[in-house]
Amino acid sequence: MAPAAITLAADAPKLSSANTGFMLIASALVLIMTPGLAFFYGGMVRVKSTLNMLMMSFISMGIVTILWVLYGFSLAFGTNNSFIGWDSDWFGLRKIGLTELWPGYTIPIFVFMVFQMMFAIITPALISGALADRVKFSAWSLFIALWLTIVYVPVAHWVWGSDGWAFKLGVIDFAGGTAVHINAGAAALGVILVIGKRVGFKKDPMRPHSLPLVMLGAGLLWFGWFGFNAGSWLGNDDGVGALMFVNTQVATAAAMLAWLAYEKIRHGAFTTLGAASGAVAGLVAITPSGGAVSPLGAIAVGAIAGVACAAAVGLKFKFGYDDSLDVVGVHMVGGIIGSLLIGFFATGKGQSTATGVFYGDHSFTQLWKQCAGVGAVLAYSLVVSAVLAFLLDKTIGMRVTEDEEVSGIDQAEHAETAYDFSGAGGGVMGTVASALAATETRKVDA
Repeated sequence: MAPAAITLAADAPKLSSANTGFMLIASALVLIMTPGLAFFYGGMVRVKSTLNMLMMSFISMGIVTILWVLYGFSLAFGTNNSFIGWDSDWFGLRKIGLTELWPGYTIPIFVFMVFQMMFAIITPALISGALADRVKFSAWSLFIALWLTIVYVPVAHWVWGSDGWAFKLGVIDFAGGTAVHINAGAAALGVILVIGKRVGFKKDPMRPHSLPLVMLGAGLLWFGWFGFNAGSWLGNDDGVGALMFVNTQVATAAAMLAWLAYEKIRHGAFTTLGAASGAVAGLVAITPSGGAVSPLGAIAVGAIAGVACAAAVGLKFKFGYDDSLDVVGVHMVGGIIGSLLIGFFATGKGQSTATGVFYGDHSFTQLWKQCAGVGAVLAYSLVVSAVLAFLLDKTIGMRVTEDEEVSGIDQAEHAETAYDFSGAGGGVMGTVASALAATETRKVDA
């Protein structure tokens, strides 16, 4: 028995400074996605809702951080049963050693914890885009706390926990197609079905007020998504993270081009909003699949998602649900597509030996597993999120008043406006006015 024990100790993973540094950088990249999302959403709303949209993302960074440290990480990644985790030593991160490694990997538990914290931060922030213009900030903040606890944490455990039922079933989700995007998209649908439409939906134009801000946000999302995706392999030792990095870029480009082509054929123009939305659709779709498909498969995933999501954003007008910024059409639909296409394009040479219909023995086995994961997450998030919204609406109220919505939620909820159009009170006009006044004063003195 002694030699076996010695061999086991020698083969045990040791802390890797390179992987630890890589994962800290990846974590920072994921965090920057939330301000990127805030700009992306903030540019898509009308002027009177800009600050509220920014704050709905930013507040998630505060609330989720604290709750994740207190109990979220323990419940999501502790080992207990197939549906929820538990590790009392991880509550408040009380008994985690500074160099204690995440089991089976070469990075500290603290690094894994903070990387997953960034995922938990952005997921509820994604929901906010569907609720633009009409939700009380206090109700939204409480919703984040409840939704993280009751929806996100259990789903993350199902998909990524070592004893989660979806993980043990063999559902492939590299970086969050189910746990992040389907989860957020289904939640968004559940909430908007409860709180109802904006005033003027289908009547007023409700155009984006700043497309440059949208493009800036999309660029930050694209940049940060490399940490989101490639970092999810928790190291860079065997090339799978590199494959995910390549596939992230390839699928995003393909989706953007496909969305623009669809838009040109259907509407006769290539729009900046279409380019930004197409890129995000590709990022969403490759998130679950990028570690399992080849670069050619990534092109297919991105192109299919670009066209499908471009078509899906119009469903809200057909079915009458007011998804303000197309969270359902892009994140839920894109997450479903990316997750299910693993069942067709998985090569068996990346993160998993499982193959899709087009590879190996052409079995449908992986496709059925993907369907099970997608269906369970979608149904659970949709129903529970709707119930949460209903309870909040009947107790503290979810919506601002109609007058506040019409006059502008920024003033009603934050007592601020995004832009000061009052004249020479500041900014460039104020500077010019001050310079002209100073010039006139010098002339008089002369």
